[in-house]
Amino acid sequence: MPPVQWGTLVALIVSFLVFWFMFSRIFFRPFLDLLSQRERRFKELGQKTEKLLQEARLADETREQSVAQARREALARRDAERRAAEAEASRIVEGAKEESRAVLESVRKQIDDDIKAAGRELETLSKTLAADLAERVLGRRLNGPSAN
Repeated sequence: MPPVQWGTLVALIVSFLVFWFMFSRIFFRPFLDLLSQRERRFKELGQKTEKLLQEARLADETREQSVAQARREALARRDAERRAAEAEASRIVEGAKEESRAVLESVRKQIDDDIKAAGRELETLSKTLAADLAERVLGRRLNGPSAN
């Protein structure tokens, strides 16, 4: 085995340490710093992304609640308007019924009055005809209140 050359070994160790120090300063540390910055930025972007997703979910929930509320209000308004229209229609129908009852009652009264008037006229006419017939049958004039 060849003898160990201590001077060369020490020079190699010193040069290794100097190169290690230089490479560490020039290449390794900046590269490791770059990797750590990149990892930190990815974490920050992930957190921002998660925050934006939560905000989007919250906005969707709020929008859905608003839409549901608007639907409920529209349905309530539609029901109220329908009930009001039904009440108005019922009022109009009742008014028409009352008006038709009044017209019907008026017509019935008019018919009754016409029937009574026709009865009186018929009675008068029948008395006159009876008196005329009696005068013709008897051949003379009748003296009485029923004669003309």
